[in-house]
Amino acid sequence: MALFVTCLVDLFRPTVGFAAVKLLEQAGCMVEVPRAQTCCGQPAYNSGARADAKAIALRVIDIFAGYDYVVAPSGSCAGMIRLHYPEMFADDPTNRARAEELAARTWELVSFLVDICKMGEVTARWRRVVTYHDSCSGLRELSVREQPRRLLASVEGLELRELPGAEVCCGFGGTFCVKYPEISDKMVSDKADDIAATGAEAVLAGDLGCLLNIAGKLSRRGRSVEVRHVAEVLAEMTTAPPIGVPRS
Repeated sequence: MALFVTCLVDLFRPTVGFAAVKLLEQAGCMVEVPRAQTCCGQPAYNSGARADAKAIALRVIDIFAGYDYVVAPSGSCAGMIRLHYPEMFADDPTNRARAEELAARTWELVSFLVDICKMGEVTARWRRVVTYHDSCSGLRELSVREQPRRLLASVEGLELRELPGAEVCCGFGGTFCVKYPEISDKMVSDKADDIAATGAEAVLAGDLGCLLNIAGKLSRRGRSVEVRHVAEVLAEMTTAPPIGVPRS
């Protein structure tokens, strides 16, 4: 299978990519990471630049041809490929068929581990009280909710406290936070307050965009809450500084 690394992971948090590889190999997968991969095209798509989005999508379709599965540590990118690629080529039968074929092979990381690989537990240890934020794309487009909680329940020493409004958007929304900064700031401020109210030592999620947004707000408010991608915890790769904390 192929790992779709995602732009944010590649540029801001490579540890998530390495954690994804570790988890997939533990599940018995032979993992390849195509070097020619780039963005999935979601920023262009969301901004209305459909011609550019289509061009990027066709490149992704070519690069990831021939693999049994394509897995991304992001509900946002996986949702783009699974749902929006076929929609973009609705009036192009040939490329729509190619997009649908790729869509059928594409999965978000944790849902792939649980639903396809039938992974029921991990061997990780992390002694923290944590809470979990459900990203919009993973939850609403891909029905990713119970899968991360199932695996987190097997992490030794971890206590999960459910986050009030866990399914409420953090305000990132890709280009939404740029187009509507005041609304975005109010949403992430509310999210930060809800996280702090749980008393959790750390907040986890499956999308790096959400995590960067939440980490920034928590930091600006002086909240000492670790922010990590769920894959880092499940793969027991938590030696790197939390998201939003520079390396020394």
